[in-house]
Amino acid sequence: MLKYLNLTLLVLFPIAWFAPLMRAGLLPLFGLSEISVITGLQSLWNSDVFLALMVTFFALFAPYVKTIGLALIHFGLLRRKTLPALQILGKLAMADIFLIALYITLSKGIGVGRIETAWGLYLFTACILASIVIGHLSEKPLRPAGTIPKDRR
Repeated sequence: MLKYLNLTLLVLFPIAWFAPLMRAGLLPLFGLSEISVITGLQSLWNSDVFLALMVTFFALFAPYVKTIGLALIHFGLLRRKTLPALQILGKLAMADIFLIALYITLSKGIGVGRIETAWGLYLFTACILASIVIGHLSEKPLRPAGTIPKDRR
């Protein structure tokens, strides 16, 4: 079951990257523009390349590489010894959500513009949290139903 939940993340992560994380506008009278991970990255590449590289790693590469690594472990194509390194990738991906939440909080606190969270933020957060839970549950070796562990024989 875990391997199939993990495989759904391979589809859900790209959807979350293009989904609107927030809607922002300068003044309440004007319409709000939607910001996604991808549009945010496009804007960052034009202004701050180092920050764009960091966000690209945290938001795109870290969670996707972890998900692919877990899939390889689930299907027996990668050794379980790599699991701690994959778990670190999942925790790094959570840093991106923290940064987004921090930006939203700061923007609302300044009071110059208007900002609203959108469904993509919740989807992206759910994907990251699901990845962490799947990784944690994958640490425990699965045994076939009806078998008795060696220490209880």
